[in-house]
Amino acid sequence: MGREVIIPSHDGGRFACYLAAPPMANAPGLVLVQYICGVNRVMRRLADEFAAQGFVVAVPDLFWRQEPGIALNDDPSHPDPEHHKKALALNAGFDDTSGIADLISTLAWLRQRPECSEKAGVLGYCLGGRLAYLMATRSDADCSVGYYGVNINEYLREADQIRNPLMLHIAGRDELCPPQAQREIIETLKPNPAVITHVYEGAGHAFALRGGQNFDVAAAERADVRSLEFLQQKLASAKLHATVPQD
Repeated sequence: MGREVIIPSHDGGRFACYLAAPPMANAPGLVLVQYICGVNRVMRRLADEFAAQGFVVAVPDLFWRQEPGIALNDDPSHPDPEHHKKALALNAGFDDTSGIADLISTLAWLRQRPECSEKAGVLGYCLGGRLAYLMATRSDADCSVGYYGVNINEYLREADQIRNPLMLHIAGRDELCPPQAQREIIETLKPNPAVITHVYEGAGHAFALRGGQNFDVAAAERADVRSLEFLQQKLASAKLHATVPQD
């Protein structure tokens, strides 16, 4: 369903983005944010699925400043140890500030697409879950959704900057976000009526990654239904209509 496009960065660079669009115009936009394996087959499949639900979906290559075109562990049920090692190294070298700047560029680009209603949200997993939170604090995204974001607790000083709706899915048994960090996140965000947090007791990190070692069907289904309903509600716009020509 999708294809690769090129987006200009704020600082004069250019980065690739997987774009998947539904067969109608005036659709809400969704910036889909990768986990540490880059824009792999998993992310492209998710983009196609969200497009089938009526969203114009953009998945930017956020590792382009380190190494463009990263697509690791296309099949989570058969992970490659060398791919995992490389993903961890890229994640360790990732700069959140530059990543957010690239996501803001993607969001602005997406809103200007002829297929897009100009309303657009953000959804991300793991690394992308943290970036989805930061997009809620640093951008004008119409809404944001984060799945098992890592190190969100390090950015809680920004929580008072959240104005638009944010939903966070927290894995109760997440080794990368231990109980103390989970409590800090939930307690800090609780006073903000724009924020919804869901905790999935017994679920491990990456519980929504189909084929992954921690895949939890029940938790993933609950989170995905909640996310879709949230996005549809917050990004509701003019009635969708027939396909327009795409360039």
